[in-house]
Amino acid sequence: MLGEHRQSVAVIIPAKNEAATIGSVLDAVRQRSHLVDELVVVNDHSADDTATVAEHHGARVVNLDSATGKGGALLAGLAETTSELVVFLDADVLNTTPDYVPFLLAPLVLREEIQMVKGYYVRPLHDMPSGGGRVNELTARPILSLLYPGLGEIRQPLAGETALRRSVLNEIALASAYGIEIALLLDTATQSGVNAIAQVDLGVRRHRNRPLEELSPMATDILRLALTRFGVHLPAH
Repeated sequence: MLGEHRQSVAVIIPAKNEAATIGSVLDAVRQRSHLVDELVVVNDHSADDTATVAEHHGARVVNLDSATGKGGALLAGLAETTSELVVFLDADVLNTTPDYVPFLLAPLVLREEIQMVKGYYVRPLHDMPSGGGRVNELTARPILSLLYPGLGEIRQPLAGETALRRSVLNEIALASAYGIEIALLLDTATQSGVNAIAQVDLGVRRHRNRPLEELSPMATDILRLALTRFGVHLPAH
């Protein structure tokens, strides 16, 4: 880390039933262990061996007594860490690389005005080289382009690979469920401006692709959050 003061770094990984992939994600992070002061996996009431695998691969595990959703898991991870810079990673990625953490941190370290860094990548769909991230392309990016000038240029607004300054996180409320990623983006832009958000290329991201019927609730949550933040009154659900 550059400068006279080395800023401390926490990596927080929310995980629910990710025993098959969490080990390789943690192994990749630990290859850059000199950059990471706190490595925490928040076990969101998993029914499998996620917690055991995470501990075996060197993480401190925070076990939640009941399922909270991603927003609640990230909040629990923040409460268990104190580092100045926070990196969020997803637990279900099949090809996390050791470069994820340093790439996400670099803009925060090199430019004081940057408050958030979003990863972007190519997302394969099954056997096709691209086409993944359907909710991102068909819901998140269009609504941002229509309602939030400048944020339509964010390639992966729903990316779980995100880095922020803790000072930013202390000033915003984390959303729950599927809206967490777009809420972080909107709230950071509102607080610090669009130019305080940077993007970094993380290459190709492979993970299990959800069936279409599981994507509708995700898209609904994201639309609801974006419209509500814009001031549209929606009926309770």
